[in-house]
Amino acid sequence: MQTMIQIRNVPETLHRRLKARAAIEGLSMSRYILREMEKALERPSRRELLEAIRSQPEPDLHPPPAEILRQERESR
Repeated sequence: MQTMIQIRNVPETLHRRLKARAAIEGLSMSRYILREMEKALERPSRRELLEAIRSQPEPDLHPPPAEILRQERESR
């Protein structure tokens, strides 16, 4: 069963832009907005992305990058 979402107080400029983009894509505005929402939800949210980054182990950099840069500068 499909449900319906209603969005109130859409600014006129946003409505016009959505309508124009939907027309360019050859879609109804409803189908265009649904497709864009699906695409947006395929990407992780900022919070999900930050949590994924934080959960990664810290890299073990030997020698430290600062040491590599110092050695490179001294070799010139």
